[in-house]
Amino acid sequence: MFKRLVSVDEARKILEQNFAPKPVGTEDVLLSDAYNRVLATDVISPLDIPPFNRSTVDGYAVNADDTFGAEEARPVSLRLTGQVRVGESPRLRVKKGTAAEIVTGAPIPEGADSVVMIEYTERKENTILVRQSVALSENVMKAGSDIRKGETILKKPTLLGPYEIGVLSAIGLARVSVYKRPRVAVFSTGAEVVELGKPLKGGKIFDINSHALSAAIAECGGQPISMGIVQDEKDMMTRALRKALFDADVVITSGGVSVGPTDIIPKVLDTLGKPGVIVYGMAIKPGKPTTIALVKDKPVFSLPGHPASALLIFHLFVRPILIRMTGKRPEPPLTVKAMTSTRFFSARGRRTYVTVALNRGKEGNIIASPVPVGLSGAITTMMKAHGFATVHESQQFIEKDQVVEVEIFRPDIYHLLMSRGNNL
Repeated sequence: MFKRLVSVDEARKILEQNFAPKPVGTEDVLLSDAYNRVLATDVISPLDIPPFNRSTVDGYAVNADDTFGAEEARPVSLRLTGQVRVGESPRLRVKKGTAAEIVTGAPIPEGADSVVMIEYTERKENTILVRQSVALSENVMKAGSDIRKGETILKKPTLLGPYEIGVLSAIGLARVSVYKRPRVAVFSTGAEVVELGKPLKGGKIFDINSHALSAAIAECGGQPISMGIVQDEKDMMTRALRKALFDADVVITSGGVSVGPTDIIPKVLDTLGKPGVIVYGMAIKPGKPTTIALVKDKPVFSLPGHPASALLIFHLFVRPILIRMTGKRPEPPLTVKAMTSTRFFSARGRRTYVTVALNRGKEGNIIASPVPVGLSGAITTMMKAHGFATVHESQQFIEKDQVVEVEIFRPDIYHLLMSRGNNL
């Protein structure tokens, strides 16, 4: 049996005292590979963007003073001196009384300070009739008006999305310094677990946890390393854990942490290095057998074999650690207020996380309905659930029609709820 179940808050405190998550290093990557990576250095622009004054319309580059007083009925005549194309340096100069044909994006030629739109002109051979005056710099995007040379355009630890990568492309950055993705070794345990694609014989189940947890690791920005399935045998488990600790920055196992005769992971972990197991069992439901160890400054999270429990404990304990190790800024959890559809019960003396599905009531308020965790092996719970509500150790239950705070599992669900408003 577990010697003493620690509370959720105690477990978090013990983990914080023993392990301070931080990025595991930096690396330079091609900009084409930088999507969803975390910037490791501030980026300073080496040039102005745009690097030259450019036209924002199709028309004629002119000196604004030459168009003064131009009207529909009294156009100003200017002599056409040539054409400016996109991607070429102008070889002409706009002198007083002249104009140069120009297209959107082309550089403004010397002597011109404005562009009159083609809609307000009429061309007669080499004469341009301007029927509307322009102001100084009208229809001109000045050099450096978007980005100035020496300007810090992105600061660490910015998460690089499409727009940030577009900005880095604009200054010609082919490679960018980002934080390394923490390597996370994952394996499942148990004689009953079978690899995907192999025949499923009697008494066997397919490996759910390693694949679900690997996806959760990748979602955080980590790099999952699949270690396959390890049997509940001491020597095999010892070799697997040693290899995982050598290859990865974090290790996650599932199964083998309860109190059965084959649940040997905690005992093995205590033989691999100090301090070894720091949490062995929590006053929590689901997830009571959860074990946390620290071996050679690397955390090992041994999660329950129950798939829904494993994913919930990952969300509560592992995800915040990995977020910090990727270099991302920690973010508060996404929460909404909801009304309970029925009474939420607690497990006596344990903090209980009730997985819930969220729906709109007739009055537009959000209703939280329990999604039962079910029997061991159930995975559909986490697919059907949108989040969880917490029943604290000091509570026996939460009554029906009470307002509770629900922590959302997925940002898309949160944004969908918020787009429709919350009447609570």
